[in-house]
Amino acid sequence: MAQDRNYELGHDKNFTQGRPTSHVVAAALYITCRLEKTPHLLIDFSDILQINLYVLGACYLKFVKYLHLELPLIDPSLFIHRFCAKLEFGEKTHLVSITALRLLQRMKRDWMTYGRRPNSLCGAAILIAARYHGFKRTTNQIV
Repeated sequence: MAQDRNYELGHDKNFTQGRPTSHVVAAALYITCRLEKTPHLLIDFSDILQINLYVLGACYLKFVKYLHLELPLIDPSLFIHRFCAKLEFGEKTHLVSITALRLLQRMKRDWMTYGRRPNSLCGAAILIAARYHGFKRTTNQIV
């Protein structure tokens, strides 16, 4: 599997030396998630492993630089369904998520997504879509 190959590359080049194995494995898994475009964030790995996000992020960035990888940017539309399901829109969850996806597509066409964090873009699109469909959600509920 791809994460095994990433970890083995790091292990063969002595990247694991002096670093906790869990950090390197999490970084390898996150690299695989980015390459395969699955809806996982680095904060998900830090929550599961109970590791400081910034420490894990530093390990991830060093690992990517060490292996000379060119990773694709995160597509915010991957996270819309996941975040909408957590906000409990009931029967209109699918409708709100489709509207949010359309809003994100429009943001991409207008170059509004560049230089922005994917979570922020998802939150903005979901907030607008929820209000469009009659849900009274505040920004604090979305965050």
